[in-house]
Amino acid sequence: MSLLLHPERRRPTPPPERVDLRRVILLGIIVWSVALVVLSILALAGQPTGGAVAVCLAGIALGGIGLLWARRHRDDPTN
Repeated sequence: MSLLLHPERRRPTPPPERVDLRRVILLGIIVWSVALVVLSILALAGQPTGGAVAVCLAGIALGGIGLLWARRHRDDPTN
């Protein structure tokens, strides 16, 4: 409660952690690709997959867009 009454006593906010987003996005693309392979095998085996294959393709496509975005904003000091 004292911090609400006296906000000047709070410690300063730490700076944001620098993260290589390309690695994170690539990991996501790999996971979606593995899921796509598994679902494709299931579909070939006759199991119903619904729209899951399309979801995996969309995840891979969005990951590609994310890679382009990360490349464009790589040297941006505000990120």
